[in-house]
Amino acid sequence: MEDSFYYFLVIFLINTLLTYILLITFIKIGRQVIVSKRFSVRLLKCKDNELTSLIRTTFGHNDQLIVVKSSSVLAFTMGYIKPTIVLSTGLIQLLEKDELRAVIEHETFHKNNCDPLKVFLLEIIAQSLWFIPLTHWCQQNYSIISEILADEYAVRKMGSEMELSTALIKLIKYHVSLKTTPSLVHFSGGSINFRLQQLVEPKEAIPIKLTTKTIFISVHVLLFFIGMVLLTTA
Repeated sequence: MEDSFYYFLVIFLINTLLTYILLITFIKIGRQVIVSKRFSVRLLKCKDNELTSLIRTTFGHNDQLIVVKSSSVLAFTMGYIKPTIVLSTGLIQLLEKDELRAVIEHETFHKNNCDPLKVFLLEIIAQSLWFIPLTHWCQQNYSIISEILADEYAVRKMGSEMELSTALIKLIKYHVSLKTTPSLVHFSGGSINFRLQQLVEPKEAIPIKLTTKTIFISVHVLLFFIGMVLLTTA
């Protein structure tokens, strides 16, 4: 009933949940905007203009690629509106020309597919809707899937798995020798194992499974909130 305690309790819970989701979303976006601006400023200060022009000319890329002066081995794509590929001088010194081209093609896929924005949106959804396990599953597995798709794109562009495979192996050896976490974008976690598996056995299926527990909890949580909304509007 509209004047019952249960009605007001449901309204309170729904409003509290919506307020929490909006608050988490705005905080996450605000923090990310500040961090991104600071990071962009730092990158521009480290930009190697001469090498940036050379790499753009050599590999046929436009202004959405920059090279920064750093001994660290870095390759990643940043930016949400106009994604930009960032390479370090350390990476360029480590890899052969064809290996570097394969890495650039890999990052080109992320740039064209706007993966930084998609990953960020999935992070917001997973954090604000933490009580729905399916959101965490989507966030974790999208990174793996996007990396594999980027590798497939690079292989198609190169015409062979060899260049990308040797580049990945060099990067692994480099970071193992330093005993540090690899800096190649999405290079940590389980994705590297799946990526190597796909390069060696491209026809092998990736065992990304959705557990029954995750489905069960997610469905019941959604039904619970849908039920509360229907009761308040009935």
